[in-house]
Amino acid sequence: MSTNKHAQIRYRALDKCFSNFGRKFFIDDLIEACSKAIYEYTGIENGIQRRQIFDDITYMESEEGWLIPLQRLKDGKKTYYRYEDSRYSINQQQLSPTELEQLKDTIYMLNRFNGMPQFDWMQEVLARFESSFSLKGDVSNVVSFDQNPDLKGLNYFSDLFNAIINKRVLRIKYKRFSKPAIDMVIHPYHLKQYNNRWFLLGYNPDMAKKIPVMNLPLDRIEEFSTINENYIENKEMDFLDFFYDVVGVTVYQDKPIEKVILKIDTFTYNYIETKPLHASQKVKEKTDTYTIIELNIILNYEFETILLGFADRIEIIEPLSLKEAIKKRADSIIKKNL
Repeated sequence: MSTNKHAQIRYRALDKCFSNFGRKFFIDDLIEACSKAIYEYTGIENGIQRRQIFDDITYMESEEGWLIPLQRLKDGKKTYYRYEDSRYSINQQQLSPTELEQLKDTIYMLNRFNGMPQFDWMQEVLARFESSFSLKGDVSNVVSFDQNPDLKGLNYFSDLFNAIINKRVLRIKYKRFSKPAIDMVIHPYHLKQYNNRWFLLGYNPDMAKKIPVMNLPLDRIEEFSTINENYIENKEMDFLDFFYDVVGVTVYQDKPIEKVILKIDTFTYNYIETKPLHASQKVKEKTDTYTIIELNIILNYEFETILLGFADRIEIIEPLSLKEAIKKRADSIIKKNL
């Protein structure tokens, strides 16, 4: 079986050729048709070898494929290909065994997202596929995802997601930390997950001068409803870029990007090397006992928390403000646990 990423495009192109009784498709014609189809789908001009087409035909004729009823007809010394019946098409056939296995694996993998409201439909879809294609199996003990289906506010996810897609303005009752709940109007733009929590980002007209983008944890939203106001679209904010210079979700608009230098013992760096603290991470010095790295980020509470998690294995060389912030939090931890 051919496994390259353009295989399905080639199979569909060949299927059209084989069912077209209006002309004769010789091997060079099949190569041309497949090349054209790949270019139309991908924009890639990729020369296809004759052997590839022969392999594709062999697969399509096999039990692993579709068992296509293909004729090889002579025209002089050349051979052209077509189905026994012009009405035949692989699009009318059931999925091949290989496709069924791939579909089964995909469906069960997606089904592991149980507890997420946006995947509630998965149970119904899975049941339909099991009935239609006899897909059976269980991967519950094969893959685990780090998720918390009991997280407060998670039940709002689907409705907030739909509000963003449909550009609906929201009135949200938001519970501030250690303060009474307040009502606010939000033009929702983006949902982001960090550290098993979900956050809604959007525009609040009343706070726009001070806070261009509001960041609301879903677990602090008590209730919300859509309101009949003109939606102000997000035309400038690229959220991938917005979060690029931070660790976590807290972005201080008035803080600059700072150079952070950390000295890490070798044991700990073996972990940090495979799971960088930030995309900007680069090695400045490396010895048998330690590694010094540099990051360029906007400092925030989340980054401090990550550093505290490594306790005495990381030394902060600069900036001094970060060293002092970590010391202050460490002193508070010690004081509370004496």
